[in-house]
Amino acid sequence: MPKINENYLNLKESYLFSEINHRVAEYTKQNPDKKVIRLGIGDVTRPLGDAIIKGLHEGVDAMASAGTFKGYGPEQGYEFLRSAVASYYAGHNISIDPSDIFISDGAKSDTGNITDIFGNDNVILIPDPVYPVYVDSNIMCGRKITYMSATAENDFLPLPDKNVHADLIYLCSPNNPTGAVYSYDQLKAWVDYALENEAVILFDAAYEAFISDSTLPRSIYAVEGAKKCAIEFCSLSKTAGFTGTRCGYTIVPKELVFKSSDGREVSLNALWNRRQTTKFNGTSYIIQKGAAAVFTEEGMAQCMENISYYKENARIICDVFAKKGIRYFGGEHSPYVWFECPGGMDSWTFFDYLLNNAQVVGTPGAGFGENGKNYFRLTGFGTRENTIEAMERIDKLI
Repeated sequence: MPKINENYLNLKESYLFSEINHRVAEYTKQNPDKKVIRLGIGDVTRPLGDAIIKGLHEGVDAMASAGTFKGYGPEQGYEFLRSAVASYYAGHNISIDPSDIFISDGAKSDTGNITDIFGNDNVILIPDPVYPVYVDSNIMCGRKITYMSATAENDFLPLPDKNVHADLIYLCSPNNPTGAVYSYDQLKAWVDYALENEAVILFDAAYEAFISDSTLPRSIYAVEGAKKCAIEFCSLSKTAGFTGTRCGYTIVPKELVFKSSDGREVSLNALWNRRQTTKFNGTSYIIQKGAAAVFTEEGMAQCMENISYYKENARIICDVFAKKGIRYFGGEHSPYVWFECPGGMDSWTFFDYLLNNAQVVGTPGAGFGENGKNYFRLTGFGTRENTIEAMERIDKLI
């Protein structure tokens, strides 16, 4: 009889968004006449920009001719896209070697798969509340997780505690679920901590394009020394609407060199490359052609137009909470609005209350950690019409 990975038995019975979908499905089955508005999961609603569609068509057309047909591509991504990503960073005064960039099918996959190149005896430091994938992927490996408390008192931006040692540190800025954004000085504190502790920061920058304040860093590499201690993940899901198209990238600088147990110097870039060439066959050429169009002047303008649309939705959400005197966070440099559940309700109770009485779906904060049990998340990714209608319903209900 095979032995199973019993670490899976330590996971919660259901992934957060699977439980949400289950509850909504049950409600709609019993109430087929009710219009349910979803402002919960971070899925986009705006179509891809014309420049991206053109790039996708070019990729499709290439497959129709023997002279341009593409079979297996490089697992690391085509050079044209890796160079486009590097140029995007250069536009923000950050130098990235294209060979340090690995194209993938999204940040969710990479933030989960990056654990493959690290030993299971590492101590993991994760914020609470946090995107569930960070936690679950390490529970699957049986790793020891230490939580750092993110609360309203520290603006949901925990800083290093010199009395706590960690080997791997997960940071997300702008944060999912709270919308909080680290300043340069705050990120420098984390880089200094990582260098001092010989730790690696796993930095999720999936929402960097929502930052509108030029003084706020959009990449961990804006901080000097970060290439020696940080891996960065980013995604086109929210930047360009690729949630159904699937494309992202991970940056593993060659400066990330550590010693193995027998004293050999080991490059994390080489390890990740070895992992990818074994377990990943590369992102579709067609998708990469569309992704490359994102980083053109025309493509980026179209993406930013969509991002402005979602940020306006977030403002509409925030305005209602401000009117009601409900404390909220995020919404300015993030598509997410994180707020306190009214009436002292816990987040799952409020989820059911909101669904049953206003037919609006959000995300219970408890799904992101203990510190989220009395908070709730709404997203600006809905349509303008649905966002306005949902907030009118909430305005009347609360």
